[in-house]
Amino acid sequence: MRKVYYIYNPRTQTYDRIYPTVRQRALSILRRLFIGMGLGAGSFIVLLLIFGSPSEKELRMENSRLLAQYNVLSRRLDDALGVLQDVQQRDDNLYRVILQADPVSPAIRKAGYGGTNRYEALMDMVNSKLVVNTTQKLDLLTKQLYIQSKSFDDVVAMCKNQDEMLRCMPAIQPISNKDLKKTASGYGTRIDPIYGTAKFHAGMDFSANPGTDVYATGDGVVVKMGWETGYGNTVEIDHGFGYRTRYAHLREYRTKLGKKVVRGEVIAGVGSTGKSTGPHLHYEVHFKGQVMNPVNYYFMDLSAEDYDKMIQLAANHGKVFD
Repeated sequence: MRKVYYIYNPRTQTYDRIYPTVRQRALSILRRLFIGMGLGAGSFIVLLLIFGSPSEKELRMENSRLLAQYNVLSRRLDDALGVLQDVQQRDDNLYRVILQADPVSPAIRKAGYGGTNRYEALMDMVNSKLVVNTTQKLDLLTKQLYIQSKSFDDVVAMCKNQDEMLRCMPAIQPISNKDLKKTASGYGTRIDPIYGTAKFHAGMDFSANPGTDVYATGDGVVVKMGWETGYGNTVEIDHGFGYRTRYAHLREYRTKLGKKVVRGEVIAGVGSTGKSTGPHLHYEVHFKGQVMNPVNYYFMDLSAEDYDKMIQLAANHGKVFD
């Protein structure tokens, strides 16, 4: 029903009916229309702010799933890094120990990525801390896996050379001493027979008659042959794989400089040259530049019982010659 409008006429003191023009009617209709549209749009905006659009709701669900997936991935990367750490420890403390190789340097294993910030582009993302942290773990795992793979390549190569290394290791006594009666002074601190003071003895002494055969204790190359202060006539053999042996106080040489020798080959005769109080052989084993106790390198020459007996004889230092 259409509304009827009246206006008060003070002159006649009555209400006169008003008949709006077409223009007034159009403006009224437009006004109502705009008010309705405004109320509708406002209601729609309020509903969007409260409940969101279907696409926004779907995006929020997708973001939630991605966040959960990143958390799962981060935990899996932690587990993978833990397993890799166990493999690294087994590599350093088992495989490389058996093969007498140095462990991989921690500086190499833990080396990071240098240069520009690799993760700068990720810093503007939502949950950037989680994304960057997960990406860093993945990069770390990738690099450490590569280093570990190269380490295992080295271990395989060392295993292939194991037979050659066993031939080169100094693994017998340097003179014939099956009954151990020629064992004299052992490795370690002792009283010097000439100066009467405590001094470190860097090898083992074997008492023997002048001219007694001296054997190369492993395959190698004669790299030094000549006189050395204190040691007298000396022969040194480089066995490779970090091993080097020294034979001192010799009477004569029975090999040549640069000659390749094999384990058990005669290289010299026992003497008493240099700082010596009687005929004997002074024998040293060096591994990667460090002086080692020779008693630990006779495993091809001694039974377990003889080994224990030699350790006791060497510890007591027996007869001291130099």
